[in-house]
Amino acid sequence: MNMPRVLHPPAERQPFGRAELRRLIDPRSVAIIGASSRAGSFGTRTLENIGSGYTGKVYPVNPRYEQLLQWRCYRSIEELPEVPDCVIVAVPREQVLAELERAAAFGVGGAIVYSSGFAEVGKPDRINQQHRIAEIARNSGMRILGPNCAGIANLVSHVGLTFMPKFYEMPMVQGPIGLVSQSGGLGYVVLQAMERGIGFSHYLSAGNSCDVDVCDFINYLVDDETTRVIICMLEGVRDGHRLMTVAERALRANKPLLMYKLGNSEIARGTAMSHTGTLIGASGAYRAAFERTGVVVIDDMEQALETANFFAKAGRPKARGVGVMASSGGAAVMAADKAEEIGLKLPLPAPETIARLAGVIPEFGSNTNPSDITAEAVKRNDMYGDCILAFADDPNFGVVVVPMMSAHHPVAPERAEYLCKLSPTFAKPMCLVWLNEWLEGPGSKIYDSCPHIASFRSMGRCLKAVKLWLDHYQRRDELLRPNAPRLVKMDAAGAARARLASGGERVLSERQSKQLLATYDIPVAREVLATSAEEAVAAARSMGFPIAMKADSPDIPHKTEAGVVKLGIGDFEGVRRAYAEIADAAARVPGARLNGVSVQEMVSGGAEMMVGLRIDAQFGPLVTCGFGGIAVELNRDVTSALAPVDMDRARAMIASLRGYPLLTGFRRLPPLDVEGFAQVVCRVSELAVDLADVIAEIDVNPVILDTDRAVAVDALVVLSEKAGEK
Repeated sequence: MNMPRVLHPPAERQPFGRAELRRLIDPRSVAIIGASSRAGSFGTRTLENIGSGYTGKVYPVNPRYEQLLQWRCYRSIEELPEVPDCVIVAVPREQVLAELERAAAFGVGGAIVYSSGFAEVGKPDRINQQHRIAEIARNSGMRILGPNCAGIANLVSHVGLTFMPKFYEMPMVQGPIGLVSQSGGLGYVVLQAMERGIGFSHYLSAGNSCDVDVCDFINYLVDDETTRVIICMLEGVRDGHRLMTVAERALRANKPLLMYKLGNSEIARGTAMSHTGTLIGASGAYRAAFERTGVVVIDDMEQALETANFFAKAGRPKARGVGVMASSGGAAVMAADKAEEIGLKLPLPAPETIARLAGVIPEFGSNTNPSDITAEAVKRNDMYGDCILAFADDPNFGVVVVPMMSAHHPVAPERAEYLCKLSPTFAKPMCLVWLNEWLEGPGSKIYDSCPHIASFRSMGRCLKAVKLWLDHYQRRDELLRPNAPRLVKMDAAGAARARLASGGERVLSERQSKQLLATYDIPVAREVLATSAEEAVAAARSMGFPIAMKADSPDIPHKTEAGVVKLGIGDFEGVRRAYAEIADAAARVPGARLNGVSVQEMVSGGAEMMVGLRIDAQFGPLVTCGFGGIAVELNRDVTSALAPVDMDRARAMIASLRGYPLLTGFRRLPPLDVEGFAQVVCRVSELAVDLADVIAEIDVNPVILDTDRAVAVDALVVLSEKAGEK
């Protein structure tokens, strides 16, 4: 099994794994530096949160105390009877460096730094202090979490190494979900689902991540036997390569990685020279990286836990169809509406399923899908069970969705117990949608804590989770297939580099840009460069009318806006006039050098498309395709993927566009050459991989798509600032 070829930027370092992080995350002994008896202090809270369930040794450290709670207190770390696996540093910022240096010298394995006021405040001296913490970690091998960190909880070892208030009062429910969060507070909000009976293996918050970060946590959880699914609440990473490396490991291990990405500002827009750079910002790059590595993207925090809980319980889909079993006609219709809205299939039951339902459901009910088993189900728990079992046995369904509405009914807890006991016999996963506004009404906690039922508080979130689940396993199969062969021969890279070496400009003119594309067999419009009106006339005579004429200049990247493009010219007088107008308009662009006027064949077709490239600092070459033309930034009907993309991926990208039906024969329009356009996308992506060290941006816009060809009629190539050093 091979992951698709991806060009990662060089990694800062390899991710830490269990060998490096065991003493930090699963310590046999813990010291709390700064422990105290002061109510509400972080040291006091940590002692409380470690709790009675922890079987390791606990060492409070503070010279002002001899005893704290049930533990003897020590004056300094050097006085401890053993070297602790982990220390928690709960002292003011000014004392942090000294305590970490002493811990490192003592041989401690890991440290958690609560203290704030370091790099997050933006002051140079505080940034330097955080750099010094990182240096201690590098030099000693003591793994450091934080600073500005809320701590962690290992539910497998029943220990909370955190200052979060009243953690020790929560039920310590162990389960298959590993929770990673840069924000300690946001992660803790999710962790409190233990109050509903939902279990976790770990809660790991990263803080400022001067040493250990979310990538390391994910890598640790991939190897953790108790974790089946990982939630990561991410703001950003310094090293995209390491993020993709651990995501690929999770994919291969069949541990779904669910990512809720915060901070989606488009930081790349302000400096981009091409349309592509403007269209793809930081969020687009992360999304493309997640797509390439099989990460499940979660758009709302409220969706994260429910989706993870479902993934942990569902296993691999056996079919893509969804069966809905409701005791209310309204709930059945709601499910049908939501399913259609997000593109889920609700196929008809198999004939044998219909026959089974007919023997159970009253004649005024419905034995189709969604099925309305009517309010008669309120009277008989076994009716629910028989109907769900029938749907679970149906080969058309991969999952059964059951809206639950009767919280006030006196037998609601009894029904919950019945379905929970019956659920291990279901051949398919079951989703229970709690449709009551009494969110914790009778029976709800039974469903929440049931190991074989995934509960939701929203029909929409339930069906979105199901869609993500079905799509994830389909995408996983695609990603683990052997790599497809290249379209372009490897010697194309040499020819392209030789062409670039003969230039000297960072921004290539349109003609130079298209010549570069042609080395990768990307079809480009025929053109002749004219340096006078009469040369333009001669070129038009040889080419035939109609023609297009454009200024060829490395200093005018957006020619339409500068007024140096003339289209549909049909006679020689029009050629002369266009040449003069283009030369005059180019002369009005400050500092613009004019190589001449390009006389081109006038290519027509059914659609204007675009293909672009940007080298992302985090993730490498990122390819974009979609509908183009002058309104590309207005319409924004584009999609992106990390390079290279093979033909199957290119076809999928094109098919995902909102306007895709316009390319395939919408309302009797002729179908266009989508296959040819997919080849252009593939070839640009392979060029991107081969030349990623010298190219910054590419904009091929428009690519004219006709019934039998895809032709690039304009292009812009921007080289990297270091290209001249290659």
